Amino acid sequence: MFYVLLGLIIFCIFMSLRTLFQPYKIKGKIVSIENFLFLGTIYVTVMIGFALLYSLLHLNGHPVLGETGTVRPASDFIETIESSVYFSAMTLFSVGHGDIVPLGVGRAIAILEALIGYTIPAAFVAKAVSNMENKPPAVK
Repeated sequence: MFYVLLGLIIFCIFMSLRTLFQPYKIKGKIVSIENFLFLGTIYVTVMIGFALLYSLLHLNGHPVLGETGTVRPASDFIETIESSVYFSAMTLFSVGHGDIVPLGVGRAIAILEALIGYTIPAAFVAKAVSNMENKPPAVK
C-alpha cells in the first residue's frame, strides 16, 4: 500500500507540473485572475503533493523531517501533516527558516522541491512570452 500511495503522489505532482508544458493559451493580458488561479493551482498541488510525500515517508518509519535537529516521533498524525505542509510551503516558496530541517532522503526531496519552486514562475513567464510572440498582430 505504501508504494501505491507513493506512486500516486509522484504521479499527481508530475501531472500538475506537466500542465505548464502543455499547449495552453494564456488568455487576454498576462496579468489576469485566470492566469493567477492557474499558477496558484499548480503551486498548491505541488505543495500538498510534497507534503503528502514527506508525511507518508515519515509515517512509514523513514525520518525525513526533524525539528531543531531532533526527529519527531511518527505517532502523531495531525502534527506530522501540519509540519509537512509547513515545511513543504517554506521549501517551495523560499529556502525555509531552519526550524524544521530535512533528514536523510528528505534532503534530496527538499532539493527537488526547491528546484521546482524556482522553476514554476520561470516556466510560466516563458510560456507567456512564447504565446505573445506567436499571437498575430492586432487589427485596428
